[in-house]
Amino acid sequence: MALPTSHPAVDNHTHSGKTCPVTGKGHEWCPPQDGDSRSPCPALNTMANHGYIARDGKNLTVWDLASGLKACYNLSIPLAVFLSIGGFALLRRITNISLHEIGEHGRVEHDASLVHEDTPQGEKYAPTKIVPALVERLLADAKTGDEVGEGSEFGDRRALMDASDVARARVRREKESPRLDGVHAEIARGEMAIILGVLETRAGKNVGVPAEWMREWIGHERMPKDWKATHVQGLFDVVKRTKSIRAAMIEQRASENVEKDEKSKL
Repeated sequence: MALPTSHPAVDNHTHSGKTCPVTGKGHEWCPPQDGDSRSPCPALNTMANHGYIARDGKNLTVWDLASGLKACYNLSIPLAVFLSIGGFALLRRITNISLHEIGEHGRVEHDASLVHEDTPQGEKYAPTKIVPALVERLLADAKTGDEVGEGSEFGDRRALMDASDVARARVRREKESPRLDGVHAEIARGEMAIILGVLETRAGKNVGVPAEWMREWIGHERMPKDWKATHVQGLFDVVKRTKSIRAAMIEQRASENVEKDEKSKL
């Protein structure tokens, strides 16, 4: 995970609290250093990389996560609290945690991640390394040309990722991975519903998340530099978007089954 080319060279250093000895007390991005704790969750890792929670990703309380979610992503207080308390409940923890503990397989974490490999059999914690090839496949799902001005020829800037694109990616990854139970399937849809709402923008008549922003966030765990919060992201909107992703997944699978049946008749 490299710093932007315009960023001064950074020697390995130690993070303590929300302050970075290189970037200072603000929220400039800095990648994790040796000994820092990170999870398979790009939302939480991005918060640590920007200093909205402890930059070393350690000794975090439920309120640290809630306040960090609100400050970084402009989530509503009910949504931020729900996610934080819900996460601790799934982890069966009431004491402070480090980010890597969120990667305990089968708790909050799930297989069929859009940008991580599945947890190897017998391992307690999921991989946290981002797979560049999976990032590119995800972004390709936003460049289908389904909407005016999209398609691979327009590159990242013009392509907007919406619920149908996320559904296409989720169906693809779930075919490649062990079957998800109902709870983790819902978590997988919900986590993308949140970021679709947070980063949503408009380009002409199209609405969605610019692929270049998605690359920054999910591929580099960095907030897009051109993004500014324009609204508070609430719980009910996330529920609505999650349902949209689920409906689009059902439609996608039905379409694939029809295509498969037609091919079998040839």
